[in-house]
Amino acid sequence: MINKRTSFLISSFLFCSLCNAQTIKNQQPISIIVNDWSSQIVLAHITGYILNSVGYKTKYSFSTINEQWGSLSQGIDHVQVEVWEGTMSTMFERVITSGNVIDAGSHKATTREEWWYPSYMDELCPDLPDWRALNKCSALFSNDDSNIGRYVAGPWEKPEAARIRALDLNFKIDTVNKADDLWSELKHAITHNKPIVLFNWTPNWVEAVYEGKFVEFPEYHIDCEIDPKWGINPNFHYDCGNPKNGFLKKAVWAGLKDGWPCAFNIIKNISFDNQIISDLAAAVDFKRLSYEQAAKQWLNENEHIWHRWIPTTCEVGNMP
Repeated sequence: MINKRTSFLISSFLFCSLCNAQTIKNQQPISIIVNDWSSQIVLAHITGYILNSVGYKTKYSFSTINEQWGSLSQGIDHVQVEVWEGTMSTMFERVITSGNVIDAGSHKATTREEWWYPSYMDELCPDLPDWRALNKCSALFSNDDSNIGRYVAGPWEKPEAARIRALDLNFKIDTVNKADDLWSELKHAITHNKPIVLFNWTPNWVEAVYEGKFVEFPEYHIDCEIDPKWGINPNFHYDCGNPKNGFLKKAVWAGLKDGWPCAFNIIKNISFDNQIISDLAAAVDFKRLSYEQAAKQWLNENEHIWHRWIPTTCEVGNMP
C-alpha cells in the first residue's frame, strides 16, 4: 500500500520528470521569506515544496516584517507568501511603487488584527464586544490591585498605546516576547476560566480551536491615522479600530518574473482561504506538528488543489 509520504514523493517525481526532460537554466535557489508566526511559515514551506516539484531549488530565509522589504527589493530574498494589510500595507505599497517588488496577487482569505477575548467573557462583561465595555470591566482584566485592565500585546510594533490614549481606555499594555507567549497566556486563561483580552488575528489557529470575538472599536478609516481631528477624539490619532476584511497578498522580487517565470506564475496562482490557513496554523500550534510535517500533510491530502496551481506552461520545453 502506498502511504501519503510515498504518494507525495511520487507526485513530485512525476512533475520533476517533466522539467528534467530539459535542463533548467536557472539553478539559483529561490529564497522564500519566513517570518515568526506559524501560518506564514507553513505556507512558505508549501510554496517551497510545490516549486521543488517542478524542478526549482529553494531555500528559506528568516526576516522580520520590517527588514523583509529591503531584502525583497534588492533580490536577496525573492518571495513573501503572507502580506497582511493591517501590518504591512504601508511598506508593501511603497516597494510596489518603487518597481522593485511585484504584487503577486491576493489569497482568498481576508484578514483582521485586533483585540480579542474568549466567548465566556460575554457573561462576565455583557456589553462586549463594544469597546466601551472595556472600561466598565477593566477591573476584571486587571492582574493586580490597581483595577487597570491588562491587554496582552504581541511582540510586533503596533499603535496600541496611541489607541489606549485616544480612546481613554483604563488599560495598560503587557507585551510578550514572542508569538508563542500569546498562546501560553490564552491557554492558561481558558483553562482557569480567567478574563483575558489579547492581540489576535484571522486567519489564525485560535479560531479553529476556541470560540471568541474581536473587540469592536470605532470603524477604521485612513484619516484615523493621519488626521487627529477625525473621529471621536479631535486631539489624537488612532481613535479607531484596525481594518476589517483586509487583504492577504503575496509579494515577489521584480527579478523573479523574468528569472524564474514558471515559479512566478505558480506563486500568482497560489491561494488559500481563511479555513485552510487556520487549520494549517492549528496543526502546528495546537496539534504540535512541525512546520514541515504540516506542509507535507496538506500537500499529500490536497493534490487536487495545488496541482491546478501549476500552469501547463511549466511543463516540458517551458521551464526557464
